[in-house]
Amino acid sequence: MNDKKVLIVDDQIGIRVLLVEVFSNEGYSTFQASNGKLALELVKREKPDIVLLDMKIPGMDGLEILKHIKDIDRSIKVIMMTAYGELAIIKEATDLGALMHFTKPFDIDELRMVVNNELRGPSSRMAVGS
Repeated sequence: MNDKKVLIVDDQIGIRVLLVEVFSNEGYSTFQASNGKLALELVKREKPDIVLLDMKIPGMDGLEILKHIKDIDRSIKVIMMTAYGELAIIKEATDLGALMHFTKPFDIDELRMVVNNELRGPSSRMAVGS
């Protein structure tokens, strides 16, 4: 059983529902937050392995949330989700330790592959017949 945890932080419920479904189907424990305060509570409580973080969150922006996540635990991987063209922010996010970013609307399969690679490692293959 896979015990990896994925936290999805986005103020759009449609995106959260979609990503929760995708990553639950991959066998991960999924958590979701619609704002920064809740996201950081979940980071502290659940210690997710990876966070999919929207850049534009009302109340506390993605960069601020990213800084707090890295303060709590530097080993947590963060992938930013951005609107088109936020290049300066993307650079800053990378400097703060984000792995990469996906521009919305993103390709779900591509995002799924990246998360699987990060959480399972590129070398791991699903065990056959075990």
